[in-house]
Amino acid sequence: MRIKICGITKVDQGCAIANLGATALGFICVETSPRYLSPEKIGEIVRALPSRVDKIGVFVNAEVDRIVTIASNAGLTGVQLHGDESPDFCRQLRSQLLTQEVIKALRVKAPGDLEGIEDYQDAIDAFLLDAYHPHQRGGTGKTLDWPTLQGFQPAKPWLLAGGLTPDNILIALSRVSPDGIDLSSGVERSPGDKDIAKVAKLLERVKSKE
Repeated sequence: MRIKICGITKVDQGCAIANLGATALGFICVETSPRYLSPEKIGEIVRALPSRVDKIGVFVNAEVDRIVTIASNAGLTGVQLHGDESPDFCRQLRSQLLTQEVIKALRVKAPGDLEGIEDYQDAIDAFLLDAYHPHQRGGTGKTLDWPTLQGFQPAKPWLLAGGLTPDNILIALSRVSPDGIDLSSGVERSPGDKDIAKVAKLLERVKSKE
């Protein structure tokens, strides 16, 4: 299972989390976020990480040129779109990011929010489902209504996000069958400051289920 820890802000924590077995790390490229990192700082962390770990930049309603520039300069292997990006926007971005992965995040308040998801199938590489919040785009600590996602089987791989913690991860995975999971606030002491012990506990519990 793919395990992505998002909101990395420190070199030592990023390396420790990668060494524990996380398969992807996320970096927030949204300046209004408390977990925001400059492209230069992201690049510093990326260069210290093992090549086997995916390095994903998270963007919200950013221009295509800005996303492409940051992805290139920071050495990202993928980008995650957490705003209102349309399928056409994703196709335009996909045409310019020839080697990087494109993940489209969807905020889910009700099952009807997944209508039209097939319009993205040819424009992205993976989906991420996060809990809806009226003002925040991720990192809210709110969980999804997992039972409503039991039959969710898109044509592309998908990651489950939204309020996951080491304490509820096995419950979540007993209700839904994602291809991966994404955590941020659930393994933090404060925004951007990861709790390595919580990450280790999470990975241990996920591996116990495999």
